[in-house]
Amino acid sequence: MTNEPNQTAEEMSFDELPDAPPRRRIRYSWAGKLGMAVVIFWAIIVVMGPWLAPYHEADFLDEALFVVPGSDNPYPATDFQPPSRVAYLGTDYLGRDILSRILYGARTTIGISLLSTLLAYLVGVTLGIAAAVGGTVLDSALSRVNDAILSMPTIMLGLVVISAIGNTIPILIVLTGLIYASSVFRIARAFGLDIMVSDFVEAARVRGEGLWWIISREVLPNMIMPMATDFGLRFVYIILFISSLSFLGLGVQPPQSDWGSMVRENLAGLPYGAIAPLVPALAIATLTIAINMIVDDVSAHSGGKLAKRMI
Repeated sequence: MTNEPNQTAEEMSFDELPDAPPRRRIRYSWAGKLGMAVVIFWAIIVVMGPWLAPYHEADFLDEALFVVPGSDNPYPATDFQPPSRVAYLGTDYLGRDILSRILYGARTTIGISLLSTLLAYLVGVTLGIAAAVGGTVLDSALSRVNDAILSMPTIMLGLVVISAIGNTIPILIVLTGLIYASSVFRIARAFGLDIMVSDFVEAARVRGEGLWWIISREVLPNMIMPMATDFGLRFVYIILFISSLSFLGLGVQPPQSDWGSMVRENLAGLPYGAIAPLVPALAIATLTIAINMIVDDVSAHSGGKLAKRMI
């Protein structure tokens, strides 16, 4: 180490302190790449779905489309039709095209879940860092309020609030974001407290850096990787939460399509071999499993395997 002649003894004492961890990027395994491909596919569907759909999500298919030439039945049933050239994934219990409703429903389900996750992170990370750097009194006050929210089951809290004030899409987004902000707060606070006692933060304080500089240059950059991992898991939880509310009839309301409500509406077709309830369930499964594959690839719980892929 080369010492500059104009360095003071105090400055030289901090030369050996480690810098903040450098920025790194992940080399994804085949599972992570597969998960990324599935997520990109659904992201494209969210953007292009309504233009790719052969019908509108609320359209009832005409009986004439299902008339078989030479048949004696001029008025065939349109509900729970099997896949055909008219409806590539069949029809639902009201004779609506399943493929079109899946494509429209992707924007509703994923859009609500993504906005709710972003809101949860905006509130949770902000309050978590405030608790970590704001002193004992603020930390204790925020933590006790957060513990009270965490003590209530999420689905029960959601059902009570929605039953009281309604279930419009803005209400679903705000309610879900605030419910899951409590979990984000706990994680962000833990990381913030851990980073604030690190050597590179102490060095920044000695240099005279302000609190905002330390938060923006030291705390937030070192929280990105673990919080990104949690973001994926939180997004999955919120997708399942929104779908559960829709399955119970308190989520997205007809005629808007939503994957969770599509499963509930078409359960009656299972005894007849209809695939109407299985297709939206498969859509939910593919998206959540793909996100979990990505999260597993970047998770800190991977230990040595993760370290070997860091470059």
